[in-house]
Amino acid sequence: MSFLRRLFRSKQQDEPVKERTVMNIQVDDIITYDLEDYQVVSKLTYNDHGFEWTAYQLQGNKTLWLSVEMDDELHVGMYEKITKKLNDPLPERVEHEGVTYYLDESGTAHVRGEGRGANVNGRECHYFEYCNDNEDRFLSVEIWGSEVEVSYGYPIEDYELKILASH
Repeated sequence: MSFLRRLFRSKQQDEPVKERTVMNIQVDDIITYDLEDYQVVSKLTYNDHGFEWTAYQLQGNKTLWLSVEMDDELHVGMYEKITKKLNDPLPERVEHEGVTYYLDESGTAHVRGEGRGANVNGRECHYFEYCNDNEDRFLSVEIWGSEVEVSYGYPIEDYELKILASH
């Protein structure tokens, strides 16, 4: 190798970029979904007694949350925050836009946050997952102290996403 080539070679050329999947997305990666590009600005990893799932905040023309969970099989969902007033204790069923959602699971998770989500790193979140009769629409409710956040979601397939690694 010539002297000039060694001098101007970047260190990144020596380190191959790891191929991204929904299981190893990183903050600053770019995700294309439904013909729109989004930057991953936050990564939250939830842990409820050893069971883990991850939510990625995607910033583009709007803000979406990509949820990834490996249970017996891979579950991927896309969520968007909605304005829905709910109070603790939460009911067993919730109506939203003419659809009835039933409580499917709930619990308390410890959260690790990265990127914009670093502000919730080490905090606890009470979560409640609701689904409709067809199990193709979801409401996700998270309680952070006195703040109640509600998101509407639906399942997607991982092949619907194109992931471009930032580093």
